[in-house]
Amino acid sequence: MYETIRLDRRGAVAVLTINRPDKLNALNNEVHREGVLALDELKRDESVRVLVITGAGEKSFIAGADIGEFEGQTPVTQRNQFNEKTLFNALDAFPKPVIAMVNGFCLGGGNELAMACDLRIASESARFAQPEINLGIMCGGGGTQRLTHLIGEGRSMEMVLTGDMIDAETAHRFGLVNHIYPADQLEAETMKLAEKIAEKAPIALQLSKDAVKFASRSNLTKACAARSTSLQSASQPKTKRKALAHSSRSESPSSPENNERKIVNNESAMPISSMRGEGLTSQL
Repeated sequence: MYETIRLDRRGAVAVLTINRPDKLNALNNEVHREGVLALDELKRDESVRVLVITGAGEKSFIAGADIGEFEGQTPVTQRNQFNEKTLFNALDAFPKPVIAMVNGFCLGGGNELAMACDLRIASESARFAQPEINLGIMCGGGGTQRLTHLIGEGRSMEMVLTGDMIDAETAHRFGLVNHIYPADQLEAETMKLAEKIAEKAPIALQLSKDAVKFASRSNLTKACAARSTSLQSASQPKTKRKALAHSSRSESPSSPENNERKIVNNESAMPISSMRGEGLTSQL
């Protein structure tokens, strides 16, 4: 069905692989088109709860955009292209948790795509950069915005203005990646994390993801208000019944984890007005 990507399902985890190893998995228009279609497919598939995205081969996650497609384009046509539905924006808006499994070079558009994911797990050999400045152009896939958001203005400014590459350890220290592992452990550790997340109640996952993203992109007052709305949605009887049913399937009634979850569920059933009475917002 797809020519530039592979889509595999491993239980509740889907793995989307950019499959252009001869081009170091560089992003072209077809990758964007097929990637968006795949995300639409996975969005509708209720059996999939977590998405892992990676690149084919061992050398490169994604080594940037396919600059061969830049020939003949004007600044206006390039701008219009990025205003269309790209894989960057589709990933950022994807409702289910997304993990980037970075297995090599993660440059330019590759780094921008990884930053559009929720979590980033990298091999020790991974390398990161926004080298567009070396081509006389600027980041086009949200690099200047997402990089600054993740690692701060000063570090982002240096990476963007110099085009220099950083190693996985530095990326981890900067907060660009969540974890780093030896290359031969990367897939197993990434799947372990993905499967752990996939065990959680899907509605709670989506609402929690939305709340964290909103909190990181808005001021504290608006974030707390949105949290109250999400909590109210999660506490609706229909939503709670689904979450409790999911918990009962995955845990035995007598397990300590299940007892703890019962306590949490009882707390989450507390009216939001009571939580406001506790002064939660003022404590934050």
